Formats: sequence, structure tokens, C-alpha cells
Amino acid sequence: MVTQLLLGLGLLVFIHELGHFLAARAFGIRVEKFYVFFDFNGIKLFSKKIGDTEYGIGWFPLGGYVKISGMIDESQDIADLAEEPQPYEFRTKPAWQRLIVMMGGIIMNILLGIVIFTFYQLHFKETYIKAAEIPQGIYAFELAQSYGLKTGDRVVAVNGDPIERLEDLISQKLIFAPAITVVRDGDTMPVIQFPDTVFEQLKASRTGLIGLENFEFYVDSVVRYSDKEGKRETQAYQMGLQKGDVITSINGAPVKVYGDLKQLLANYDSLPADITVNRGGEIVTMHTDSVENGTLGFIGGPDPKELYKPYAQPYTFGQALSWGTKDGLEAMFYNAKGLWWIATGRVGARDSVQSPIGIARIYGGVWDWGHFWKLTGLISFILAFMNFLPIPALDGGHVMFILVEVIQGKPVSQEFMERAQKVGIILIMGLMIFAFGNDILKTFGI
Repeated sequence: MVTQLLLGLGLLVFIHELGHFLAARAFGIRVEKFYVFFDFNGIKLFSKKIGDTEYGIGWFPLGGYVKISGMIDESQDIADLAEEPQPYEFRTKPAWQRLIVMMGGIIMNILLGIVIFTFYQLHFKETYIKAAEIPQGIYAFELAQSYGLKTGDRVVAVNGDPIERLEDLISQKLIFAPAITVVRDGDTMPVIQFPDTVFEQLKASRTGLIGLENFEFYVDSVVRYSDKEGKRETQAYQMGLQKGDVITSINGAPVKVYGDLKQLLANYDSLPADITVNRGGEIVTMHTDSVENGTLGFIGGPDPKELYKPYAQPYTFGQALSWGTKDGLEAMFYNAKGLWWIATGRVGARDSVQSPIGIARIYGGVWDWGHFWKLTGLISFILAFMNFLPIPALDGGHVMFILVEVIQGKPVSQEFMERAQKVGIILIMGLMIFAFGNDILKTFGI
């Protein structure tokens, strides 16, 4: 977890600060320091001065910075600003150049996210499933059925945008009150509009909205233990479920496809259940005293990857680039919407704000390069969005003051900028303390 976190954040910080650095140097602005991670109290893991710039790695791995001459920044080192402005300083450059310098990091993070998402599609995914060609359609769980969807529907558009990839059917698009267009029995149905409360209903649901589990299945293998220590046997093992069994009903309710099983097990979570299976033509009934976490403890077949393989198409570079860009920009949009929900109290901050501790958990304790790059690309887009927020001490705060300068025809006063930076630093530090405290409390189950 720690190694993936440091590698991921280190790369993102380096690229972000490189954006500021390159833009500044392009306009002849002197950069005094370029640091990946912070060197609080002058403590450095590495440093080397080349020309006018000191390059280094700090000890505190939660960001980085470039110190640009003649600029009021989070360092609050303003002694040099009392001297006569120099032509190599940030403050002597025209507003449009300063604006590009401040946007440089944001732009680089967006470009990096696009590169990573494109590379991820081509190298790790390689192919995509054409959603319109899947004959069995989607599985509509109870919540989706309450909105008018049915199992077997083929979703062809969300909010008017055609759905081309199967994975887009289970993406974030479905939790932001979308309008769904489906084809049912060959006919295009009237648009199904999800309510604005769909997010809250989803949080209470154990299954979600729609899935890809509309296929007949069998027991491929039984998992013996439900914990890593090998102390708790699964219900499937205790009941005597065997490889090749076909589950036909749960408490008398028929199970025809894999989605039926997931829906019924969710309904009977922590309750007893009678499981009926077809074992080579013989009907066998088994009992479990409690369905834990909506699962029994077996791996079903066939493998969905093999099931959908006939409908797979290889990504072209153009498709990977187009979808990588679209996926990343949509992630920024949904992140903005989620932040608004937090600000308005619709979503609890404790459930949504992550510190590096939480991010490390998402990276996970197993090194999976595909997962690593996908998450790093996503964080790159989120980092770009967060830095664009108009908060003093962030890039967006500097952009805001430059735009105010352009509108009013004169710079914002140095005294006001200094005070604003201090307020911004306090806000950011407060958010960091909250995020770290929240993740620490979660570690102890609080």
C-alpha cells in the first residue's frame, strides 16, 4: 500500500509541478526551487542546485511545490517582494503569462490522466464489449425495476449519449439521476427518468441498479473458508454445495439467472435460507442458518469474460484516446457534483473525504499494475479539479486573483493577497486534519 501510494503521488506531484516549472521558464521567470514532497524545516532526502534552481525531494510525502521568484505563495516568504521588481520575476509578467503559469500544473495533470487512461485501455483492457450486441441484455435489480427497467432490456443511451461499451452500463453515470433509453423486445421504449434521490436509494440498496448477471450459471468451485486465517467455513461448504450444482431456488423463489441469486441472497442477508439445487438431474435441498453478507461462498461459472468474449472488439488507438479523455473529464464532472453534495449536506463528508491513508487502502495490499495505473490516472484528474478550486493557496486561488486583476484593471493588493494565502492555508490544513483524523478513526472502527 505504502509503496503504491508514494509512487502514485510522487508521479502526480512531479508532473503537476513540472507544468508550473516549464511554463515559468518558457516566459523567462526564475524558479528558485522544484521539490517533490515538502521539505518542512529544511529537511530534505535529496537536493541539488543546477543553475538558479534547487531540485530536491522532501521528507513529507503529501505534495510538492515550485518556488517562483516574485510570487506570493504558500511559503509566505515575502521579504524579497519589498525590493525593486526584477524582469525575471513572476509579478513583472503580463497577466496572460501568469495565468498560464498557474494553470500549467492543472493542464499537465489532465494530460497525464488522458495518457494513463489511453495506455490503460490499450495495454490492460485491450478489448471492449459492444453493449448493443449482447443478446441477453441487462439484469434489473429490484431498485431498477421500481423505476421501470426490466431484466433483458438493452440500454442503448444514458442522458441521450449512446452506450457503446458494456462497462458504461455500470458506471457513475447511473447514480446522477440519468435518463435511460432501452430497447425491449426489439422496440425502443419511452425514456426512463431516474429520480434525483437515486443516489440515496442506492446507498440503502445491497445490489445496486443494474448488472450484467443475466445468464444461467452453475457452481464452478466451492470456497472453504471465508477468512484468511482459515477459521470460518463458508455456508456453501457447510451445506455441502458441490462443483456442477445448479441452484434452482432460494426459500421457494425461483433462480433462473445469476442476477436472481444475487437479488435473493441480498434479501435474505443474515436470515436462514433453504437452497434447492439440481445435481446431475437429482433435486437436493440444503439449509443455512444465516446468509452472511449476501453471499454463500462459491465461484460461479461460466466466467463472464468468456461469456462475452464473442462480442469483444480490440481498442484502436483513436478509440482508447477518445474514451480515455471522455472517461477522465466525466470523472472530474462527477467529482465536482459530489463535492457540491458534500457542501450542501446531501452526502456526509466522513463517507466521502479521503486522506492518503484512505487512498493507500484503495490502492490495496496487492500490486496490480492495471489497478495501479487506473487509480493513478483517476487521481490525476481529481487532483487537477481540486487544484482548480478558487481557494487561496491553491492554483485556482491564484487564477481567481489574476482574473480579478484583469477585470478591475489593477492587481489585487499585496496585503490582501498575503491575508488570503493565510486563510487558504488554514482551510487546507483543516481539511487535511479532518481527512487524516477521519481515516484514523475508521481504522479503529469508529
